[in-house]
Amino acid sequence: MAAAQTEKYEEMILDVELVAGSGIYTPICGMTDVTITRQATVDSSEIPDCDDESLPLSIEKQVRSIEVSVSATGVWAKTSQDALKQWFYSAVTKNVRLRDTAAASGDIETESGPALLSKLDNTRTKGKKVTSNIELVFDGSPARTDKP
Repeated sequence: MAAAQTEKYEEMILDVELVAGSGIYTPICGMTDVTITRQATVDSSEIPDCDDESLPLSIEKQVRSIEVSVSATGVWAKTSQDALKQWFYSAVTKNVRLRDTAAASGDIETESGPALLSKLDNTRTKGKKVTSNIELVFDGSPARTDKP
């Protein structure tokens, strides 16, 4: 049996272009747990048998839409506070990049595109550091770039 080849924590990266048009992407400081959700909305249609209508209907599926979102949690880092609050209250998209730096040659390495900061939570617990939970939703399907 061959062991699965896995990725390291630092090989999956969430970057944001905080200054529009700068081309400079930076990780959001403090976010230590990141979850990427790729979800399809699937519709069902019941299809009859035209030769024998007494037979059960066949159910066919078709993808109607695709949505990609990212949730991240971690500590509320002072270096990220203003940028995240400004982004949330501006209600504008910023360019976001998801990088899989361990991707094999020819596999998708980067998913990128404009995204909204749709959720910004903070939690305080006595005796602990303040934490944050954010959610980003891509505005459209992200562009995919293969690793050379």
